[in-house]
Amino acid sequence: MSNSVQTYPRPDFERTSLLWTSLNGPWDFLFDDQDAGLSEQWQYNGLPKQVIVAENDGKEESVDTKATQITQQIAALPEKLLQKNVFTSGKDGKVHKKQRINVPFVFQTPASGIHDLGAHEVVWYERSISDVRTEAQKQQGHRILLRFGAVDYDASVWVDGQYVGGHRGGHVPFDIDITDAMSTRSTLVSSSSTARLTIRVRDSTYDLTQPRGKQYWGAKPESIFYTPSTGIWQSVWLESVPAARIADSSHGTILRSEDIESGEIHAKIAVQGRKVAQKYSVEIEAKFHGVTIGKSLKTELPRAAEYVEMKFNMRLSEQQTRELPQEVLKDIPLDDNRCWLNRVALWSPEHPSLYDLKLRLYDSADRVVDEVATTTGMRSLSWTNGDRTFTLNGRPIFQALVLDQGYWPETGMTPPSASSLKADVELGKKMGFNGCRKHQKVEDPVFLYWADKLGYLVWGEMANGYEFSDEYVERFNQEWVESMKRDINHPCVVAWTPINESWGYPSLKDNIEQRNHIRSLYFITKTLDATRAINDNCGWEHVQSDLTTFHEYGDANVMANACASMEGVLGKKANRDVFVLPITGACRNDTGTKDTEGAPVLCTECGGINIAPAKGDASGKEDDWGYITATDPQDLLKLIENLLMSIARSGLVSGFVYTQLADIEQEVNGLYTPDRKEKLDAAKVRAIIEEAEKVYFSHQSRGK
Repeated sequence: MSNSVQTYPRPDFERTSLLWTSLNGPWDFLFDDQDAGLSEQWQYNGLPKQVIVAENDGKEESVDTKATQITQQIAALPEKLLQKNVFTSGKDGKVHKKQRINVPFVFQTPASGIHDLGAHEVVWYERSISDVRTEAQKQQGHRILLRFGAVDYDASVWVDGQYVGGHRGGHVPFDIDITDAMSTRSTLVSSSSTARLTIRVRDSTYDLTQPRGKQYWGAKPESIFYTPSTGIWQSVWLESVPAARIADSSHGTILRSEDIESGEIHAKIAVQGRKVAQKYSVEIEAKFHGVTIGKSLKTELPRAAEYVEMKFNMRLSEQQTRELPQEVLKDIPLDDNRCWLNRVALWSPEHPSLYDLKLRLYDSADRVVDEVATTTGMRSLSWTNGDRTFTLNGRPIFQALVLDQGYWPETGMTPPSASSLKADVELGKKMGFNGCRKHQKVEDPVFLYWADKLGYLVWGEMANGYEFSDEYVERFNQEWVESMKRDINHPCVVAWTPINESWGYPSLKDNIEQRNHIRSLYFITKTLDATRAINDNCGWEHVQSDLTTFHEYGDANVMANACASMEGVLGKKANRDVFVLPITGACRNDTGTKDTEGAPVLCTECGGINIAPAKGDASGKEDDWGYITATDPQDLLKLIENLLMSIARSGLVSGFVYTQLADIEQEVNGLYTPDRKEKLDAAKVRAIIEEAEKVYFSHQSRGK
């Protein structure tokens, strides 16, 4: 992200006595195409000034037949795919020199300062770091955490040549406690000295069992696939933390806020760094717009557990409601039951009320040893009403979502700045969308922070792999669980989507193992979080799902037929069954699955309309595309209106996901340009969506 202003990367979970330093900015960087760094001990000796790649013939690499088949199966407009779209190796050997990279931008992007689009599977980073702790914190035993937002894909980390940890998984955070490595150095040299931080990252260009989302394995992005993203792509920082401390959601702290009837949050507050038999207690304090709701009783950690379970009532007293600022009550009037339920403030896209929480950890002497500020929003979800509705706070909601893939022209998957994430939420809302489906990407948590604050529904999704195997199953399970844990406390998240369009599961028609893995993902997800709906395999071939979702990129007439009845909804999509059918055989059988009577129905991909270049406009590229092409902005607006009305008029389909927010490389079917300029009047799109919502609710009011 931009280094002009460094903002704390996790505003959703921030210590009140925060002491941290950003490691974003210039690092030394070196390609290691022959994977020589470990054997040559770069981690001990420092990165060399240059490395010579062995000579080769400069020929194209061989075409991977399996990868080509996979691309053909899932790409949009497969007839337009490039032939022999493979990387070439350099002639006569090549010298890779150590250079500077601007972290957290990956080397494939212009913002990195490198902008190399070649295949480099192993890369190294290096820079100096210093102890961020004050002398008082050192005396108190504070620890130094090295924190990564995300590194794609497999990272190993050393401090002054001492291995301190690593992580596999390209879309989720990890922390490494480097205190002991820094302390070892302090005993050998001056405590004010810096240490050398070295990171090796391996990110396979070709391994399709590796969860990668839209990152392409071909030399040139095409169809629905984009430039890959190798290495550090989210913020890196050092943070001083108490030895015993409140854990974040990735390490066990969960705030359940769906019980709006009782007004209670159900909290599981986890603690890290506690020594055996040490006594600690936990307290929660809640405020709403500056008015203190109350404090919980201090609850002592059990001897045999590293967490406490607590309930805390978020209901305001009558006196507390009178203390609220008038400007707050103007926005959320007390007599508006969309905003309040028996003096419990409700979170929704229209009224995103958040409670401010302080989580405190006390030692045996009743001293505060850690305090964390976070938020929660009281809201309930239901998808089991039996009438095809999805309800928020007991009311049916029409989910007008936009497909948001989170790419930027100069920075790739990394937002140009923290404010860019807020801006994308605002741009979606400006067009009239009440949320997004974050597609094939686990977005930077700052995005969810702003979605909570601004009122924007989010469907959480994982980046898929493309080849099913035991290795894929292990990799995906790990990263999916880690992504859920990171985001589980955000009220904006209303649904989980582990898989998209059977990617990685090409044989669901007749392969029981592939079906069983999707079933296992459903139950893993449900075990971790029973409060949100699960969309197991978005688009078609559902195996075990709470929702009936389908994808349809046809025009308004095709969409109208698909949405007119359940027969239309359940008709084949892209020549795939919407729900998998039974498998029968001599030895093994699978019952298949079917639509649950009364489950919500949503069209979770549609649109994808681009605008034909104006006559004489040479800015377009030959490979630019959309599923449907409009002649001009007015034609696009009319196509969108007809499409969305065809969804809403049936009263059967309770939401849609329009493809997409912004153009990405050759996929120019966004509502905004890559640099987020409007392609058509946002107010007019908003009016269309508002009218579609009215049409949908008119059917609900008269019982369809």
